[in-house]
Amino acid sequence: MAEKVTAFAPASIGNVAVGFDMLGLAMDGVGDRVAAERVDSPGISVANVYGLDGEIHPYLSSDPDHNTASIAAKALWNDYGDDAGVELSIYKGVPLQSGMGSSAASAVAAAVAVNELLGTPLPVEQLLAYALVGEQYASGGLHADNVAPSLLGGLVFCPPVLLPEVVRLPVPTGVSAALIHPELQVNTAHARKKLAQGYSLDQWLSQQGYMGGFIAACASNDIDLIGKTLKDVIIEPQRAAAVPCFAAVKEAAERNGALGFSLSGSGPSLFALCRDHDAANVATAMEQACRGMGIDCQSFVSTMSARGAHIEE
Repeated sequence: MAEKVTAFAPASIGNVAVGFDMLGLAMDGVGDRVAAERVDSPGISVANVYGLDGEIHPYLSSDPDHNTASIAAKALWNDYGDDAGVELSIYKGVPLQSGMGSSAASAVAAAVAVNELLGTPLPVEQLLAYALVGEQYASGGLHADNVAPSLLGGLVFCPPVLLPEVVRLPVPTGVSAALIHPELQVNTAHARKKLAQGYSLDQWLSQQGYMGGFIAACASNDIDLIGKTLKDVIIEPQRAAAVPCFAAVKEAAERNGALGFSLSGSGPSLFALCRDHDAANVATAMEQACRGMGIDCQSFVSTMSARGAHIEE
């Protein structure tokens, strides 16, 4: 039985444009870490939460009842833990309110780390329900489009009607994700509350067609069809205005060969899917367009088959 472990959980792209609350994509190279250590005091506690600069985070709580990581860990430990306790140290690598699944990455990393401390760890798929408890606290809704890809990696289909079951989808070869994170913040819970409650039949049919076509395109490796179907006609029009650089970045991405472009989650991060050989240029063009609007940003390029959460040696 392990005494102390550290787990890494990647950032993610929620919705993937066509699948609001139903599709998520893991990202290479950026994520959260949670260290979990068995201690004598019962229950779950948080030693410290560290920010991107390595210093104590100025906003995130170390109260175990008010942190997504500890809430997920607590749910798991209450069901399967012993009389000992667990102390967490949380290392944020995903910016807050970034549209990159920040709360989900913390919840997933905590669940994976604490699971390793159990006498008999659960299969990774069973951790989804516990990570969702933490994510629900942060986002105000039960949706797995950040949690599921962060936990499992790759592209995941996770409609609420099937939870806790999810489906890992095949990903096309030769396609990468380019993402920029503008130095802005969008609160996911607030953004969800502002969405319209009713949509026309034509909007619904269009969006269903795009999502079905996109999933079929990924399964059949039809890159041209990805370009025709990676569209959001319902949610994106309502949220784009909250990101001042949206139009300029979208135009730059499309001009440089992006197959499709949209918000990552509720924003402010923006992503494009591109052919592998275009991805670096698309990311650079997106970044330049954002900076041209006077907004600082950082960019990332990832495969569509990024690894999910795991224990670090």
